[in-house]
Amino acid sequence: MTQDDGKFMKRHFKIPAPLLAFLLLCLSATAGARQLTDQAGRVVKIPDHPERIVSLIPSITEMVFLLDKGDIIVGTPDYSNRPDAAKRVPVIGSYARPDLERIMALSPDLCLASQDGNPLYVVRRLEQLGVPVFILAPRDIEGIEQAILLLGQLLGAKGRAGRIVSCMKTRCAVIDNVVARTHHRPKVFFQVDVSPIISAGTGTFIDTLITRAGGVNLAAGPQAYPRYSWEDIIAMRPEVVLLSSMAGGYNRKDLLSFWLKWPQIPAVKNRHVYVVDADLFDRPVPRSVEGLEMLFRLLHPGISLDRSVSSNKPLCGP
Repeated sequence: MTQDDGKFMKRHFKIPAPLLAFLLLCLSATAGARQLTDQAGRVVKIPDHPERIVSLIPSITEMVFLLDKGDIIVGTPDYSNRPDAAKRVPVIGSYARPDLERIMALSPDLCLASQDGNPLYVVRRLEQLGVPVFILAPRDIEGIEQAILLLGQLLGAKGRAGRIVSCMKTRCAVIDNVVARTHHRPKVFFQVDVSPIISAGTGTFIDTLITRAGGVNLAAGPQAYPRYSWEDIIAMRPEVVLLSSMAGGYNRKDLLSFWLKWPQIPAVKNRHVYVVDADLFDRPVPRSVEGLEMLFRLLHPGISLDRSVSSNKPLCGP
């Protein structure tokens, strides 16, 4: 509200001076702010033009850079390694235990959090300290598309966000059409980590990718990340095994060596055991479309995709 607006209100509506002062204070406090509903269903008051953002999880860092807004990120957690420019942003601790003092020292006007990765107490404490926190919760490809569109709206990058989502939809439609015409659904075991052997259950991001790629997730069930013994896996008889080590510490040779000593497993016998890049499957980002395409090719090696569409990757990942 301008000074002239205040004079107009006072002259025409005869508002008492103390009440007028209070109204003007409230209006000035909300100037330059707007409200937007995040993916957790919370209505959050955010700046019109955020200038100092702290990302609380690597996947969100990657998405902000993909929207060409990496220059306003002033803090990000460990393992924010995509794109390379993210490695030069000051680190605020791990996504599970971010350092609140470091965050506040960066004077953020907005924090971006993940519902599945960041502790709720961190969100609440930041809000108590006066920093708005916008939560994203992508659990499948459609959730990623929604997250990108929300970030585009949040950061003034609607056009680029729309183009990214259009690219994702086009490439996913190719897979959906081919899977719909494919009758075989191979039994898949996705190894999330090695010791103990952990896989991904129903409702996890990996589970949605396996299903969409035309496979049957052998770890489907109520536990998000169930543990298995070799006896369990032998009894499951997976046809395709995908190996990753999200905690790190193992190279490709190590990952394969654990499995090659079990030739009674159909995937091992038929040489359908593959080491995959964990980053393509544990981070819900637009680049996950590449992970979906890779999964399809590994599960259905005799069926080709439309290369003119599936190889068009500029806007779906850095």
